[in-house]
Amino acid sequence: MDNKDLLKLLNNIQEQGDDTPQERRILLIDALNLFFRNFTIIGSINEEGAHIGGLGGFLRSLGAMIRQTDPTEVYIVWDGVGSSNNRKNIIPEYKSERNISRVTNWEVFDSHEDEDDSKVDQLVRIIQYLKTLPVRTLSIDKVEADDIIAYLSTTLLKEEEEGRIFIVSSDKDYLQLVNEKVIVYSPIVKQYFTTHKVEEKFGIPPHNFLLYKVLMGDNSDKIPGIKGLGPKKLYKLFPELQNSKLSLDDLIQISESKLGQHIVYARLLSDLNALKNRHRVMDLSNPMIDEKDKKYIDEYVANFKPQYHPQHFLKMYEQDRLGNLIRNVNLWLKERFENLK
Repeated sequence: MDNKDLLKLLNNIQEQGDDTPQERRILLIDALNLFFRNFTIIGSINEEGAHIGGLGGFLRSLGAMIRQTDPTEVYIVWDGVGSSNNRKNIIPEYKSERNISRVTNWEVFDSHEDEDDSKVDQLVRIIQYLKTLPVRTLSIDKVEADDIIAYLSTTLLKEEEEGRIFIVSSDKDYLQLVNEKVIVYSPIVKQYFTTHKVEEKFGIPPHNFLLYKVLMGDNSDKIPGIKGLGPKKLYKLFPELQNSKLSLDDLIQISESKLGQHIVYARLLSDLNALKNRHRVMDLSNPMIDEKDKKYIDEYVANFKPQYHPQHFLKMYEQDRLGNLIRNVNLWLKERFENLK
């Protein structure tokens, strides 16, 4: 789905009578994913020599997503402290090399320490900016943003309720959540992934995307796939992925029935515990959130009261010398956030 298709979809949503309540459009943003992308690609520094790419880029991207999707609610979701521990307990290698220090822009930073300090400073400042805006921010210790967003995507809209949920992240894991109400936007490829677009791009419906990831693995999370299995061979050996709704048990049964036909089937069956662990780690239909944290999320959603303090935002914007990173920031605030309050 491109921006023109999205505009048509939003126009259709808005074509309703005056007596009809406004249909909900919910924007869920994977905050760290969006921040690190901006921090890496935007090398802007202010007049005092401080790097502001992550901060300014995050705010600008937030405004762009609000402009494109015209949401009635916005959730900014962060990974909690120790958020990957649950998955590391299942697969120790999970995200094992993600925290290795590296300088992403040598022209801005002289050392790993400078870069890390700048990341922390800009993240803390983003939180302060968000407190002045009518958006919801969520973070839970030992819970990943993926799990919170997955839970929200299935609980914010009732089954009989009309509406749309937009998830913003370059993490492909979210594609397993796509359905008639859930759309994923990837900032990297600038693409809205509907059910049709997932099928067009990957050759499978979203409900089988989890199995696609289990079989193919995920290099970014250090999760191995089945050795010798590439995209073309995947559909040759498992054509059922393209036209049937499968479970992990179905994959196991298919491999058992075709065991002598290809070594990949034998490799899949050789270590079922590892296969099931990969499935558990990647499965967002069963997010790793305990009942206490689910209750916390439900209460937060029910009791949230939007706060909007544009003058506080503008004061910080001036203090941080963000300059023209956001053009006409006064108008930008009014057009992006006035309706959300």
